[in-house]
Amino acid sequence: MTFFETIKCYDEEIFNLKWHQQRIAKAIGLNINLQDYIYPPNTKLLKCKIIYNDSGILDISYFKYIPRETNSFKLIFDDTIDYKYKRTDRKKLDNLFNQKGNADEIIIIKNGFVSDTSIANIAIFQNGIWVTPKLPLLKGTCRNRLIEEKIIFEKNITIKELLKSQKIALMNSMIDFKIISNFDIIYSKEILEKK
Repeated sequence: MTFFETIKCYDEEIFNLKWHQQRIAKAIGLNINLQDYIYPPNTKLLKCKIIYNDSGILDISYFKYIPRETNSFKLIFDDTIDYKYKRTDRKKLDNLFNQKGNADEIIIIKNGFVSDTSIANIAIFQNGIWVTPKLPLLKGTCRNRLIEEKIIFEKNITIKELLKSQKIALMNSMIDFKIISNFDIIYSKEILEKK
């Protein structure tokens, strides 16, 4: 099985290495010093993609990063999806993403609770604090850092709580913690009633 990490590089700085290294260690049981492998080719905002397996680093590539607009979300229900580690095989996630219709992104509902989007962890602003799903599909590196820094807190988030939220945030290694105040959530009322 192969895995990957997406690491932000900008102006000769490499971001969140501690948390990426922790995730690699959990996935394959090896402590790898990523600082020995990452040498950004320029000072622009880059996405460094590291592919690895239980024998170590397999490939490192760099891409210019262009953020995506994400203001509309479609609720997608899937109780069986499993993406505990950041595997290179994303077929199941891609299949769910392809159901987004005209929305920019999906929000996956698993076992009745909000889990993740296809590319980022999610948080909602509730009662004066930011909360993020207790059971996400993937424990992202940015999410782990923000929990450790007590900026976000874990909680099971219901669909009703998500729909009542006035602000949501997406977080991943490239966008960090992106607050979205103007957003639409698309869902089928019939499906929601059955849930």
